[in-house]
Amino acid sequence: MADHAQALKDFKPKHKFFIGIDSDGCAFDSMGIKQRECFCPWMIGYFGLQPVAEAARQCKDFADLFSKTRGANRHKTTVRILTELLPSHPMVIERGFKVPPFKYYCDWVNNPKSLLSDAGLKKAIEETSNPEAKNELTIAIEWSKAVNKAVEAIVKDLPPFTYVRESLEKISKQADVIVVSATPGEALQREWEEHGIAKYVQVIAGQEMGTKEQHLEITTKGKYEANHALMIGDAPGDHKAAKKNGCLFYPINPGNETKTWKRFYEAAFDKFINGTYAGEYEAKLIAEFDKYLPDNPPWKK
Repeated sequence: MADHAQALKDFKPKHKFFIGIDSDGCAFDSMGIKQRECFCPWMIGYFGLQPVAEAARQCKDFADLFSKTRGANRHKTTVRILTELLPSHPMVIERGFKVPPFKYYCDWVNNPKSLLSDAGLKKAIEETSNPEAKNELTIAIEWSKAVNKAVEAIVKDLPPFTYVRESLEKISKQADVIVVSATPGEALQREWEEHGIAKYVQVIAGQEMGTKEQHLEITTKGKYEANHALMIGDAPGDHKAAKKNGCLFYPINPGNETKTWKRFYEAAFDKFINGTYAGEYEAKLIAEFDKYLPDNPPWKK
């Protein structure tokens, strides 16, 4: 059986510095259209949320775009919507709607040993003898595949944010660069090649290769000196993955992407290379970033 993470395991440093870059919402302005036009309609359809579709849309927007779970794996945020956000939404409570529990799907998602991808779902379906579990996991994989088809059909001609290309040209001369993402690899490859920026990175790592934390662990552990590895991301999960692996973090602020990429290109990358990024400067940027993404939805205030 092929090892999906082999490209990461084969990765060898060429420079003294390393930079991992998230894709959706970080390098590309693709988060909004993917979540609203591809993920959400099919989530409502497959998970039986039609009677509270508007509430589901609001929950999807909050979970995936405007809260601290922004950029998380699709299955993680779906479980958050089904078990936490949607049941507490005023519209759901007012209508007395019982959110389908999808217990076995939630158990699979919450199991730290699960590979949260289509391949992981397929494996779980094959291994279970429980018909209810098989049914729920089958619904989940059909939803995920429908989303992937929608993304392929709808998400096109979206260029990277301004200053992404310029930054890649600059940093690839002095640092090893890889894509670190929870998006399916096929979509990542297509998007990065479509805009001629795949040539600047050594590996394009998607969900099939593991989590973002695993991507960084495989490519950086024991290979770079302290403060020589940095993750660029637009979500708290990116920050967490960076810190768990001893990497510095540069945040792309949601809604201010061009401004923060410009700052990276003109100042932050140079600070990273000359050793003045870690400490006060990084802490200031992360504190600024934290204010963009609240913990609680508007209806809980």
